[in-house]
Amino acid sequence: MGLFGFGKKKDKAEAKPAEVQDEDAKAAAAANAAAKADSETAEETAAAALPEASSEYEGRGEERGPWDVNDEDVPDYDDYLDLGAYYLPFMQHIELRIKANRATRAILGSTITYGNSSLEIEAYAAPKTLGLWEDWREDFLAANKKASAADGVFGTEVRLPVEVKGGKTVITRIVGVDGPRWMLRGIFSGVAATDSDAEETKALNRFFADIVVERGEEPLAPRDLIPMHPPVGPAERKAAKASAEGEGQAEGKEHLKDVPTRPDGPLSQDQQTEVKTTLSRGPMFSEVR
Repeated sequence: MGLFGFGKKKDKAEAKPAEVQDEDAKAAAAANAAAKADSETAEETAAAALPEASSEYEGRGEERGPWDVNDEDVPDYDDYLDLGAYYLPFMQHIELRIKANRATRAILGSTITYGNSSLEIEAYAAPKTLGLWEDWREDFLAANKKASAADGVFGTEVRLPVEVKGGKTVITRIVGVDGPRWMLRGIFSGVAATDSDAEETKALNRFFADIVVERGEEPLAPRDLIPMHPPVGPAERKAAKASAEGEGQAEGKEHLKDVPTRPDGPLSQDQQTEVKTTLSRGPMFSEVR
């Protein structure tokens, strides 16, 4: 999975008649000119996309994300970083850590660091008809007496005090958003967990909302982690797609044999460790030492 998503928005455009594409091109040019002339207003509009704190999170897949690859208004994620279960958007001045199983090296999740804040991201399989976040949240609260529920920009979230080295206690903020057969969970720490008005908090909230999830068709039990693969950058995806088209191959995984793909089936969460990685996406990610 993951790699199938490349060019999705472009494919939609190519399906339109030529005259419609011409009109779309003119409209896009006008929109770009307006955006350049009033960039500050555009930034303010984007920043206001998330709702105020509430017990419910509405508009997912229509007005805001996290998105599913099959949402009608999913953003163009050609330039996102592909991790299999989800695509991470571009954002300057962040670092990425990849979490893996120590024994199998299977990728389990990722952690974004931005300033004095961090965001851990995991994607889980969910039932077809019901969401997973509410049940997971209630189970977690019942098992952790120090945890509490609070309204947040992504609906009801969990606040959990965590003891770290030196006997210090820090607050983490755990959010969850349900999508089609998946649940995306984010664990915020640092400033992003304690100060809702801080720039770091707003930036990481926006980052989480811009993630695009690809559940895939694998049979997974609810609460199984959606399988992932090592990071694949936009350039690698473009090269693989161009190579396949040049050889006349059909859309599929055969031409991606040299690009990491995600495994089938659920992933074990035993013996987790963080794997350091260097990515070549310019200012998007820097090396973690």
